[in-house]
Amino acid sequence: MGSAVERTDDMVREYLTFRGFTSTLKLLDAEIKADKEKGFRVDKIIDQLHQFIQAYDLSALKEYWGYLDRRLFCRLEDVYRPTVNKLRTSLFRYYLVHTVQSNRIEKTQEFFHKQGLELQGHAEWRDWFILPFIQSPEQNPVFSPYFTRQWADTFLVSLHNFLSVLFQCMPHPVLLSFDAEVQRTISLQEENEQLRQMLFALQVEPRMKKDEEIVHHKLPPYVQNMDRLGDTELDLVSSQHNVSVTTQSRNFLSTLLPQGKRASGKIAQGPGSSPTQSSVGRSDTGAGQSLKAKEVPLPKESKVVSCSGGASDQPPIHSRQRRYQDHEKERKELFSKPLTQKGESTDTEPQPEGAADTPDVPSSQVQAVAEGAGLVEQPFIKLSQEEYGEHHSSIMHCRVDCSGRRVASLDVDGVIKVWSFNPMMQTKATIMSKSPLLSLEWATKPDRLLLLGSGVGTVRLYDTEAKKNLYELAVEEGYPRILSLACSPSGTSFVCSAAAHAARSGSLLEGANRPVAPVLGKLLLWDTKTVKQQLQFSLEPGPVAINCTAFNHNGNLLVTGAADGVIRLFDMQHYESAMSWKAHDGEVYSVEFSYDENTVFSIGEDGKFIQWNIHRSGVKQSEYSLPQDATGPFVLSGYSGYRQVQVPRGRLFAFDSEGQHVLTCSSTGGLIYRLNEGESGLESILSLGGHKAPVVTVDWCSAVDCGTCLTASMDGKIKLSTLLAQKS
Repeated sequence: MGSAVERTDDMVREYLTFRGFTSTLKLLDAEIKADKEKGFRVDKIIDQLHQFIQAYDLSALKEYWGYLDRRLFCRLEDVYRPTVNKLRTSLFRYYLVHTVQSNRIEKTQEFFHKQGLELQGHAEWRDWFILPFIQSPEQNPVFSPYFTRQWADTFLVSLHNFLSVLFQCMPHPVLLSFDAEVQRTISLQEENEQLRQMLFALQVEPRMKKDEEIVHHKLPPYVQNMDRLGDTELDLVSSQHNVSVTTQSRNFLSTLLPQGKRASGKIAQGPGSSPTQSSVGRSDTGAGQSLKAKEVPLPKESKVVSCSGGASDQPPIHSRQRRYQDHEKERKELFSKPLTQKGESTDTEPQPEGAADTPDVPSSQVQAVAEGAGLVEQPFIKLSQEEYGEHHSSIMHCRVDCSGRRVASLDVDGVIKVWSFNPMMQTKATIMSKSPLLSLEWATKPDRLLLLGSGVGTVRLYDTEAKKNLYELAVEEGYPRILSLACSPSGTSFVCSAAAHAARSGSLLEGANRPVAPVLGKLLLWDTKTVKQQLQFSLEPGPVAINCTAFNHNGNLLVTGAADGVIRLFDMQHYESAMSWKAHDGEVYSVEFSYDENTVFSIGEDGKFIQWNIHRSGVKQSEYSLPQDATGPFVLSGYSGYRQVQVPRGRLFAFDSEGQHVLTCSSTGGLIYRLNEGESGLESILSLGGHKAPVVTVDWCSAVDCGTCLTASMDGKIKLSTLLAQKS
């Protein structure tokens, strides 16, 4: 506890210096110097008692022990009072022994003169009143044990242990718990890393066994004893047959070489050949011995090429073709395994008769095939996927609070569910509204509050723990639709986007007419404490509906996407527009800051996913192509030709904790992409799946190595996927 107190004192000093509270800092330093508890350092408390004893300062010793009694010992249970009294008695005896050993008899007499009235009624002090009058008390059987080094050390150790246990059992303020939390976090991270390695090892083992079985155990019977051929000859497989090999027919063995040049009278072993292959190429000169060899058949629609030498030993051409046809099915079964290389052709070009050379296949291609059949560590592992099914209509919004403990989800019927998922899914509150609800956002401070925007021009602040509305504010009647809400990270204010009646609907039937002109709207700033409107932002070139809003990490910047396709960046320190640019053809559906906050990402009605540089207005840093089911509008087909079309309303993409991967919508579940710089575009990493209807909004909450992905669909289902990030 002592070390934690010292670190906390240092942090408080640093904070006071940062805030400029110099007077408070001086008072803090002065009180720390006069601190009698010595920052809960037991060794310093023992040293202070020892200093009083060495200085024969009986008054200071009594006063300091009295302070410890009032500050610490009086809070103990009555069962510990005898222990405290014994320690006090031993402390005074330790003082008397020190005065006698240093020949300060006057100090010994002073002790009994001042403490006589208090101690004369205690039986344990009855024999000690004669101590000043004994010539050699260390030889007296009553006092001799107290003059030994063993007794002194035992007393000091007992006092030290008692104070240590007392400080550990004391209730600590929350600020002092950070040290234990840091140690617990480090321990959890180490345990998480060990579990991640174990999980990956468990995934590797069955796949390696499967690959091993494919290579060594699941080959057709006629190639059980074949050596592993090169990539080119994997397409050429035939049955076994016996061939009598003599010294005059060595040229025939050249047909067995996977990737070598055929030469008469020699058997060349290529650099990629294995010991098994070289053993097949060996000829036995012993008389009467035969060798079982494998002959490479010709594929379909290819000419028959006879080998130079040993031709009389080969079977007829039509017989070889029949054997090839007999094993055609088994050959296809073999090549359906992962051993075949992508893009490899099963047919070979016909070779002219007398061709002496065949093209060599580099060994790097063989290695590439092996790596392709092996395991490549993915950035994420999907540990589990759970379903929240309390909604009965299409989801519009689904957001996790700042702490990552609660989720708020809103459907098109205006029903809001507040639920938790750790340690188990449980609905905390259900909000039913008479008026339609169009938007929601979690407050940052405190994070239990929820902002709700309606379709009748009202914004409510709802307490999810008390399950009641704290207040409700009204916007102008001409702009009744609250399309977007965003709370400042400081928690002191929030922005509200209000639009006119012609604003886009959250759920439209197919064929509905969309307005040509941009919808009119306003962007307002409200104070959360006074519940009053602070100001109205200027929207150039004119008032327009703001569809989406997002703050940066400290609330100094606000980015918005509007119905006119323009992205506007506001300086929240001066409450003015810093820049704006035309971003999309049509409306802007979703906008977010990047991880480093030097760029913003946006998705628009034109189906484009674009990264913009905020230091250079209107400059694209990258542009990615996403399928229509990731950008909307979203379509859900039903019976009798019914189709429901939903225009995007909630968040269409979310980043991981490091900003290197993005989660998007799709028709069957969330899709995770890796953001690649340059022209390489998006790289698909993981499909979460699990949905039977189009996903319309997503959110990603990251904690340490485990991340929680939320995907909500048009059938009212919300999938909660738990991911484990694999560190490279």
